[in-house]
Amino acid sequence: MVYDVIVVGTRPAGAATALLLARAGLRVLAVDRARFPSDTLSTHQIQPPGVALLRRWGLLEALLAAGTPMIRTARFDHPAAVLHGAYPGPDGVLSPRRTLLDALLVDAARAAGAEVWEGFAVTDLLWTDGRVTGVEGAFRRGAPASASAAVVVGADGKRSTVARRAGARSYRVRPPTSGACYAYVEGLELTGGEVYPRADRLASVWPTNDNLAVAFLSVPRARFDDVRGRGFRAGFGERLAGTRLAGPVRATVDLPNGYRVPFGPGWALAGDAGLVMDPITGQGIGNALRDADALAAALVSGLGGGRPLRAALAAYQRRRDRERRAMYRITTSMAAFGPDRAGRWLYPALARDPAGVTCFLGVLAGLTPPNRLWPAALRGLRLTGPRAQPLNTADERFGAG
Repeated sequence: MVYDVIVVGTRPAGAATALLLARAGLRVLAVDRARFPSDTLSTHQIQPPGVALLRRWGLLEALLAAGTPMIRTARFDHPAAVLHGAYPGPDGVLSPRRTLLDALLVDAARAAGAEVWEGFAVTDLLWTDGRVTGVEGAFRRGAPASASAAVVVGADGKRSTVARRAGARSYRVRPPTSGACYAYVEGLELTGGEVYPRADRLASVWPTNDNLAVAFLSVPRARFDDVRGRGFRAGFGERLAGTRLAGPVRATVDLPNGYRVPFGPGWALAGDAGLVMDPITGQGIGNALRDADALAAALVSGLGGGRPLRAALAAYQRRRDRERRAMYRITTSMAAFGPDRAGRWLYPALARDPAGVTCFLGVLAGLTPPNRLWPAALRGLRLTGPRAQPLNTADERFGAG
C-alpha cells in the first residue's frame, strides 16, 4: 500500500501528527521502535499551549480522568524573592507519566484511522529522483519491511534517523551545558509546581499521576557526576526530607540545543527532530504538540492542493522559528548557569505585583511575550519606589545556594 504520509516516531510529536492527518482523511502509517505503553526520559511537563491543544483534540479529559493533576499555580523560589501565583488563561500545566500520555496519543491516532506499526525500527529512507519516497527497516524479530508515501515525517527525536538520512541542515546550534536528573517521589505534599533556581542548580517538583511527584534537577555539566544517583536528594536541600523515591534516578547529559531545517523534497520534521532545547524550561512536549498541529495543517493543505507543498512547509518553518526564538534564548541562557545580573532587581519587583507574577509565569509557559516582563517589573518597582531593596524571602529549607 502507498500512503499519503509515513510518520516515523510515535511519541507526542509523531502520534499527534498521525492523529490529525488521519482525522483529515489522509492515508497514514505511523511507526516506532517501541511498543506502547512505553516509558522514555522526560521532564513530563506540558505547558498551557500544549494543554489547550489536547483540549481541542478531545484528549484532555482522558488524561484528567486517569488522575493527571492540572497544575494552575507555581512557586518560583529565587534567592532574591519568591514569586507565587497562577498561570494566565484557562489552562495550567500537566505533568503526566509518559506511559500514560504516549499510549493515549498512539491509541487516538489508531482510532482516527492511522495504521500503526509498533516495534519497527527505520534504518533508511527510500529515494526516487532525489526525493524521499518511503522508509525501510525491520521489526524487532528481524522481519524486514518497507513502505512508500508522498511524504515521510521524522518525529523520531533529537537523534533523528530521518533528519540524518535526509541531510537536514542544522543552525543556531548551542553546545550542551547542563546535565539533568529526575525521579518519582512519594509522600511529598504539593499544591502546585515548585521551581528553585540557584547559582549551581535548578530543582523543581511537580505533581504527576499515582499520587507521586516528579522531581527534576538540572546542574552544570561539570557537576553532573556529583548529583546523579546518591547525590540527587542533596540537590533539593531539605525539600525532599521525609519522602521516598518511587523508582530509580534517571539522568543524562545528552542535551543538545539547535534547529534543523524541517523539510525537504518528500520529508519533514517535527518535535525534537526539528528543534531541540535543554529540558530546563520544560518545553519539549508542548513544542511537539504545537509542531504536530502546524505541520499537519501544512501537509493537509500542500497534499490537498490548497497551496504548493513546499510553500506550506516553508511557512511552517517560519512560524516555528518565530514562535520559539525567545524561549530558545531563555532556555539556553538558563541552562548555561551564568551570572543572573537582572534577577536581583527583577524578581523582587515582580513579587510586589500579583499581575507581574502572572506575567512571569506566562513567559515561562510560552503564553506571554518576554518583552512584557519589563513593564510589569517597572510597575512593581513603582509600588515601593525606585530605591526599594531586593526581598530575600527564599525558602531556607532549600538553601539559598
